[in-house]
Amino acid sequence: MSKVVLVHGIAQQYKGPESLRATCAPALCDGVRLAGGALAPEDVSVAFYGDAFRPTGARSASLPDYDASDIVSLFEQELLRAWWQEAAAIDPNVPDPVKTTRTRTPNWVQRAVYALSGSRFFAGLAERAMIGALKQVSTYFIDPDARRNVQQRVLDAITPETTVVVAHSLGSVVAYEALCATRGTPVTTLVTLGSPLGLPNLVFDRLVPTPIDGRGAWPGAVRSWTNVADRGDVVANPKQLAPHFEHGVTDVPVHNGAKAHDMLPYLTTRETGKAVRHGLD
Repeated sequence: MSKVVLVHGIAQQYKGPESLRATCAPALCDGVRLAGGALAPEDVSVAFYGDAFRPTGARSASLPDYDASDIVSLFEQELLRAWWQEAAAIDPNVPDPVKTTRTRTPNWVQRAVYALSGSRFFAGLAERAMIGALKQVSTYFIDPDARRNVQQRVLDAITPETTVVVAHSLGSVVAYEALCATRGTPVTTLVTLGSPLGLPNLVFDRLVPTPIDGRGAWPGAVRSWTNVADRGDVVANPKQLAPHFEHGVTDVPVHNGAKAHDMLPYLTTRETGKAVRHGLD
């Protein structure tokens, strides 16, 4: 019966709830301890949905052999463009997409993949992994059955003792929509990490419920919402969510080192620990 539920982000399809909890729960406990509180790993559970994106009959823990030619949907192309623009804004080594592709040339997708591969954010990440991430986000928004299934995983993980939900990356979108869908949960605190919830057109304007006059709905019975973002996190775009949601969100900047978007550095920060401690208290 967990007090805190963690909701993971993309690219976890070859893991499971217990394997993720084994690394993520201690990391969050460290963050809470830094903030002067206490949390036991057994009080943390993981709402796992990664297997929903695992290809049927997959034999190994490897991604399909994607390349730039597999980025065919408009959604995937526009999300790729948004990542490229954000990477260029924060990394001087990434070429400006406006100057590089003044027109929608047939090979601009390959140029974008190449540019991102050379950025600090995507350094060391295989091309197929980057494209696989695009496709997971696309599937969530385009496939209604997958969307409902993933959200239900979050609701099923919440117990009567759960007061805090900590959600990373795409998981922050899943958790937000799941909490908006029902007010019958005991969750009073939402902590989002590296969240793309405010990304216009591709994420924010596709949320359910639909934002009204540029303002998103408040998630269920949540009373406190803290959004934690690293300046170098390309996925967390924009970095501040307060201007986009009713009642306001507390936006907190952090520094995660070289792995700006990784979940573990987010969990171990004092800022995340403080928000979780507040929810537990």
